[in-house]
Amino acid sequence: MKIEHIFFDLDHTLWDFEKNSDLTFHKLFEKHAIDTNLSEFLSVYKPLNREFWKLYREEKISKEALRYQRLKKAFDTVNYSISDSLIDVVAIEYIEYLPHFNHLFEHTFEVLDYLKPKYQLHIITNGFEEIQTKKMQSSNIHHYFDKIITSESVGVKKPNPKVFEHAIQVANARIENSIMIGDSIEADIEGALQVGMQAIHCNFEGEEIEPTNFKSITSLLEIKQYL
Repeated sequence: MKIEHIFFDLDHTLWDFEKNSDLTFHKLFEKHAIDTNLSEFLSVYKPLNREFWKLYREEKISKEALRYQRLKKAFDTVNYSISDSLIDVVAIEYIEYLPHFNHLFEHTFEVLDYLKPKYQLHIITNGFEEIQTKKMQSSNIHHYFDKIITSESVGVKKPNPKVFEHAIQVANARIENSIMIGDSIEADIEGALQVGMQAIHCNFEGEEIEPTNFKSITSLLEIKQYL
């Protein structure tokens, strides 16, 4: 069956989350005179953030707990004393400031310009609903996409099959003519495969994986080889 609909993940796939997040923390540390080494903090925060996001995907913690605990544990780990009230402020302002940074992965515009005339493009994201559209508008990619499906709007998160089934329905697509492109093997690739969609894994870090029933790319440009 010919592919007609392409579903992209947003963070870590098109939108350079790590770079934009680093810049957001730099702004917040300066604003609130947080006197600890930013590089050391980020080296601790990033793996903690991935752990807490996994718990969030698995419905084991709330959005509010995710926002607070990832910061609290990171500051504790680098032995920086910070009040709960300031953590709450930083957690809120992080979400406010993050979408205003707009770095994308290399070749994003080239690939979207290539795909847009040939396919219907959509987004499926686990990111917080209130900022995903702002990220896309700030980075000037919003107009490429027909439908934007957030896990919050569905009530469950990728890789739950309900997210992909809802996306297919909203886009008026069919499983057979749809493909998912994303960076997370668990959330994006396995999630798509379990409902019968094809998938392309964005392996920008060049991790050692053994793709079997999905394709893997190390640059967005490689999408042109398959679509």
